[in-house]
Amino acid sequence: MGKEFVTIKISKETYAKAEEYIKKQGGFDSVEELVEFVLNEVLSEEEPERVYSEEEEEKVKERLRALGYL
Repeated sequence: MGKEFVTIKISKETYAKAEEYIKKQGGFDSVEELVEFVLNEVLSEEEPERVYSEEEEEKVKERLRALGYL
């Protein structure tokens, strides 16, 4: 089963800018692909960074020492 899609609306001006960006920069096959990439990047930045307690950090250091990395 593949991905399911929905339709979104953006201004023609923004769409044209996205098309021009793709022509100049490459890396995307369509405006839809560019939009999905940008949205995923923005949304992933919203995820909080994992903060370890001192105890958790010490356990990680112990594991790294046991493996010879520290």
